[in-house]
Amino acid sequence: MKRLNLKNSDLKKLGQKLLGYSRANLHRPSVRIGLACGLLLLAYIGSSLYHNGIFSSSSNKKNDLTGGPADFKGEGPITTTVTRALVADVPVSIDAVGTVQALNTVTIRTQVDGRLMRLAFSEGQDVHKDDILAEIDPALYLAQYEQAVAKKAQDDANLANARIDLARYEKLIAAKYASHQQYSTQKALVQQLEAQSRADQAALDSAKTTLDYATIRSPIDGRAGIRLVDVGNLLKTTDQNGIVVVTQLKPIFVMFTLPQQSLLSVQKAQKAGIASVLALGSDNASPIAQGELAVIDNQIDQLTGTVRLKAQFENTDLSLWPGQFINVRLMLDTIKDAIVTPSPAVQRGPNGAFVYVLGEDGRAHMRSVTTGRQDESQVVITSGLTAGEVVIASGFSRLSDGAKVRVMNAESLESGDKSGGATKKSFENKNDIPLKKSSQGSPKQEAAPKQ
Repeated sequence: MKRLNLKNSDLKKLGQKLLGYSRANLHRPSVRIGLACGLLLLAYIGSSLYHNGIFSSSSNKKNDLTGGPADFKGEGPITTTVTRALVADVPVSIDAVGTVQALNTVTIRTQVDGRLMRLAFSEGQDVHKDDILAEIDPALYLAQYEQAVAKKAQDDANLANARIDLARYEKLIAAKYASHQQYSTQKALVQQLEAQSRADQAALDSAKTTLDYATIRSPIDGRAGIRLVDVGNLLKTTDQNGIVVVTQLKPIFVMFTLPQQSLLSVQKAQKAGIASVLALGSDNASPIAQGELAVIDNQIDQLTGTVRLKAQFENTDLSLWPGQFINVRLMLDTIKDAIVTPSPAVQRGPNGAFVYVLGEDGRAHMRSVTTGRQDESQVVITSGLTAGEVVIASGFSRLSDGAKVRVMNAESLESGDKSGGATKKSFENKNDIPLKKSSQGSPKQEAAPKQ
């Protein structure tokens, strides 16, 4: 069939003639109906000609010369980014949520009744053991102490006199100028006064201790909190609120729980001395502090099936605070010389995990792999991939086996090769990538702790 070469101007002239005729006879109903039908017919004819390729213009004459419309069989190369499979030491860890607990927390209370005369600390001040924190009015207790001192001095004087008399009786009874009864009575009196002196000493010590209680001191090193009572108040030993709370912040503990299935791995790591604990920020990536696993609880909670653990941190920079919720990462082991790829590069299908490997022909080739440990950033490949191979990391919605790809990050990949690939990261590329042949001599990459 001979193809008609109609132009836009041809249809335009035909439409203008039809419109001019209709304007002259527009008052007739039959003309209006005919005009509407003619316009519909004209639109249908134009649409049919366009879709069948008969209608052509100067923009597609080249296609007419080749015998048909443009070839849309292929959509062109698919834009992707790629990265290399690296060799790295991958840390094995368990994440959990813990609560920061102070090593020691002491509520300072009065041990004697009396009026609060002075607070010797500032709120938020770092205090040391035996530092004075508060003073109670000591007048009453000082009087009791002095009374105990006087009573002991009196009884000590009587005891000294009784001992002198006993020595005289010993001489008299030796010369047979005194009876044995007088000697025994004097000896018993000395013993009574010695006992009285010891009782006086105990009373004196008690009065001294009570007097010392009027001066309240810190029992630990720590930080004073907000004061709970003001100067001038009458304090009693039965008060429950106390004066202030002192909290020891260095070192500090973090309590967290793990499933009972992880208990054996944790015990093995603790026995090997590698059970370190990393405190992370709210993004579960930023490290805050590093400590050591201190205690594994001696029993498993039967209601939750978890075991409690306690980690100790030096907390020299006070980055951890009592009562704070914190993400913790317990390091258990390290997988040596593992082949790793970024997590987005590994896809899942009906037959399991697979990756797209970029071939030397610039096409994507699907390959089944076996995965090991995986986190949000990387996957350990146990089989199916060798170190140094280039895997595709994006563009999977349009990607298929054998598809032509255009890589957007060739420069990044090449610069990573020149620097030895020391850091593991996802690269973004351009097409001419020097594909590295897989070899056993791939440089080993040191993996940072899992972020």
